[in-house]
Amino acid sequence: MPQYRLQALLDIRTKAEEEAKDAFSEAIKALEVEKKKLVALQQDLERRRVERKAKVQAFLEEATKKGGGIAAFQQMGRFEQRLKDEEAQVSLDLERQKEAVTQAEKLVEQRRQEMAEAAMEKKAIEKHKDTWKKQVRYELQQKEEMNQEEIGNTLHLARVRAAEKKS
Repeated sequence: MPQYRLQALLDIRTKAEEEAKDAFSEAIKALEVEKKKLVALQQDLERRRVERKAKVQAFLEEATKKGGGIAAFQQMGRFEQRLKDEEAQVSLDLERQKEAVTQAEKLVEQRRQEMAEAAMEKKAIEKHKDTWKKQVRYELQQKEEMNQEEIGNTLHLARVRAAEKKS
């Protein structure tokens, strides 16, 4: 059977499909990493809020035991504000991380489309190759039948001539 003339293109499309699959896989892994970071930030923010309330309550109880006046409450207010500022920074980081997750999801979808397109392109060439193989087989079969028919005709003609010579 002759070599498929578009084999190089089929090889290129196969390689492109594999690369698209790898890129899709990497995008999914990156998305999972971003999602884990998001969950960690959400947990950190929640933990900070709980700790702030507990620390402020403990500070308040200590200040009331010692009988500290306005200065103690002002100090407690500054302490609480510093903790709230840290929470606000974590909240900003959380929003940035949500955006990173969104971007990673968009990249996953883009890679999924690229993978599907590469698969379709490869499938089109494979279908063409299958059609080509069927055509080549058909042509070879026709040639073989023609050769067999010629051999049969030659043998028949040889027998007829041999029979004529005998008669």
